[in-house]
Amino acid sequence: MSNRQRRVAVCPGSFDPVTFGHLDIISRASKLFDKVIVLVSANLDKKPVFTLTERLLMIEKVTTGFDNIVIDILEDELLADYVSRVNANAIV
Repeated sequence: MSNRQRRVAVCPGSFDPVTFGHLDIISRASKLFDKVIVLVSANLDKKPVFTLTERLLMIEKVTTGFDNIVIDILEDELLADYVSRVNANAIV
């Protein structure tokens, strides 16, 4: 890779379930960043319909055409700490 820094974005959400709106944002971000991490998180204020793993699997299915998308789960960490740990440049 060249000397330029990789552009990494984190796209957090509960994705319960993933929607066309989510997919639109993920698609747009994938064109702007070298890597987009779709971060499935638990929202303690909501009663989820799907488990974190089920949501991850749904996102995997609808993003198979993207080569720069990574899906991860956020459980016991603050978003800011996660973003710092993965050296992301942006939150989408």
